[in-house]
Amino acid sequence: MTGIIEARHLVRRLDDEAVPVTLVDDVSVTVERGEFVCIMGPSGSGKSSLLYLLGLLDMPTRGSLRLDGQETTGLSDDAVTALRLAKLGFVFQFHFLLAEFSALDNVLLPMHKLGRLPREAREARALALLDRFELKPHAHKRPSQLSGGQRQRVAIARALANDPPLVLADEPTGNLDSASSANVRELLHELTATMGKTVVAVTHDARFAAAADRRIAIVDGRLDADWQPA
Repeated sequence: MTGIIEARHLVRRLDDEAVPVTLVDDVSVTVERGEFVCIMGPSGSGKSSLLYLLGLLDMPTRGSLRLDGQETTGLSDDAVTALRLAKLGFVFQFHFLLAEFSALDNVLLPMHKLGRLPREAREARALALLDRFELKPHAHKRPSQLSGGQRQRVAIARALANDPPLVLADEPTGNLDSASSANVRELLHELTATMGKTVVAVTHDARFAAAADRRIAIVDGRLDADWQPA
């Protein structure tokens, strides 16, 4: 069985800097379907850079990446965008909800872009996702009217809008209080436990990482099996 993520010898190097910088250095990793994997490491170690490569938000200088069985090397920009929209959901430390849109409209946006469902079905799915995360009463509120935890739950609902098999999260609890952090940890764990999603998350939070099936450490851009959080 092949993994949903198969990364081989990924390198991300910034050669246009005054002093060239290697963000990710010869990283190979496989993530199996349905796994909850956390990427950890010191600040500036390349965790987010690796996540962005795995999520096609950035492209490697060298190496190859297969997502859900599809080789991504050499794809056009349009093909990469289409693959990302259909196969990947993203949750970031800062929710990046559009301030002028309601919670419902924020969740609808990825579905509008993909165009897979008719309009009525899109709205029904968006409302069902908000309901799943106890947000349906807030569907028509703007982000400024929601708490930090509620905004992040809307962001998770948005990540699931197109029913992607893979959800990538970059420090999803990094901007939340302890109670909201615990809630988001439980929700992301639920994605694998009850919804069959694969979750890969960057985190500094040892409690968050403890809930994962597996932890990957990266130090100075390279995998480091011996690294332990302080």
